[in-house]
Amino acid sequence: MKQYLITGYDYTDEGALDRRMGVRPHHLDAAKELKEKGNYLMGGAILNEESQMIGSVMVLQFETEEELEAWKKSEPYITQKIWESVDIKPFKVASVNV
Repeated sequence: MKQYLITGYDYTDEGALDRRMGVRPHHLDAAKELKEKGNYLMGGAILNEESQMIGSVMVLQFETEEELEAWKKSEPYITQKIWESVDIKPFKVASVNV
């Protein structure tokens, strides 16, 4: 599977955090579905100096580019205009033996 580092930065208008919090349960449900299918590897929120969420990072994996595109069309933080910008880069999770 091809792995991807997804970095999404939220809109910065006055209501951005409230919108994010309203959509967050749907985003987490979608992440849970991805995890069950083996597509979700890790993720979390980017925080500002006040520990408020201002974006997200996810590491996902898909068999095909079409699956990645389908995810982009269904991700609540994209479809509900939470992320103002989304950067997707090919990524390789390191395997470390401890």
